[in-house]
Amino acid sequence: MNTTIERRLRSHRLSAPAPSIAEAAMHMLATQGQEFWGGRWALAARTRGTPTVSDVDAAFDRGEIVRSWTMRGTIHVIPARDLAWVLSITGERQLRSAAATHRAEGIDEAEIARAERAVRAALGGGNRLARKELFDVLEGAGISTAGQRGYHLLVSLSIRGVVCQGPVVAREGGPSREQYIVLSEEWLRDAASPADPLAEMFVRFIASHGPAGARDFAWWSGLPLGMARTAEAAASDRLVQVADDPEPAYVAAGPALRRTPGAPEVIALPPFEEYFISYKDRTVALAPEFLRHVGPSLNGIVKPILVARGEIVGTWKRSVAVGRHVDDPVPDLFDSELATDAEIGAALERYRRFITG
Repeated sequence: MNTTIERRLRSHRLSAPAPSIAEAAMHMLATQGQEFWGGRWALAARTRGTPTVSDVDAAFDRGEIVRSWTMRGTIHVIPARDLAWVLSITGERQLRSAAATHRAEGIDEAEIARAERAVRAALGGGNRLARKELFDVLEGAGISTAGQRGYHLLVSLSIRGVVCQGPVVAREGGPSREQYIVLSEEWLRDAASPADPLAEMFVRFIASHGPAGARDFAWWSGLPLGMARTAEAAASDRLVQVADDPEPAYVAAGPALRRTPGAPEVIALPPFEEYFISYKDRTVALAPEFLRHVGPSLNGIVKPILVARGEIVGTWKRSVAVGRHVDDPVPDLFDSELATDAEIGAALERYRRFITG
């Protein structure tokens, strides 16, 4: 196992898992969660023991973690206390990126303001609404949610910090697929206020993804490379440079995470997995000829991955449909030399226990 892979496994808490779901989320800062089950499994896979989907849902219900569009117009799981300051860095750029879509949908600032007033009136006082219920509120205020308009209005209000996705909507017979929408100002408690938010974001990225550098941070955050270089310079006293070819790469200063004895060598990880997707160059853990097997595909999908001793050796399939979530996940290996059938089976069984718990 090369040094970069070994360090990244520890930075991602895949070989040095966190004591709790909340601490795993705090360490990662923002964990991709386009598929709700995937974001939850990403945190569980980074937590000691055998946490279940119910354990992750409990962290949402307690207000420790939320889900929102934190960067690149992409939804992430993030500690509730960190959402506001992250959006203070990424929000404006995300809104600018959405402007063309808003024009195509006929969404202007006046309509977003009307939507905000309607949503605040409906959610104020600790109320919570499922997505369809929220869209009904907007329709009742004369704001069309037809097609993708409702979705884009929800994203816009989320990026502006008006709402976020908090407690989990219960689902009989299977894992939840939805969260309640809540007012951020009422739901987010103990908000963090870093002295230098941009530098803090860079340090937290390196701590959870290093060795990595400014180009990786620019990709992950959706910020321009110039801003990433500014963050790199401002954070320099909290970083340790470990490589300089082709450009500087860092790990966080301070005591390094130690590999947990008995940590699994083979891990099944979710779609849009941070260990793969978060880098400008994704070939450290995956041979270039296999990139097409994982993604992103033409429609943007990134498949769940199987990681053996730090290298991505295959993908896998699962179902979270009611009654089907108990089915065994199905592996699809493209490199079978680094993992035994028993190790692959154990990795997939760990996920099955998670989703049925």
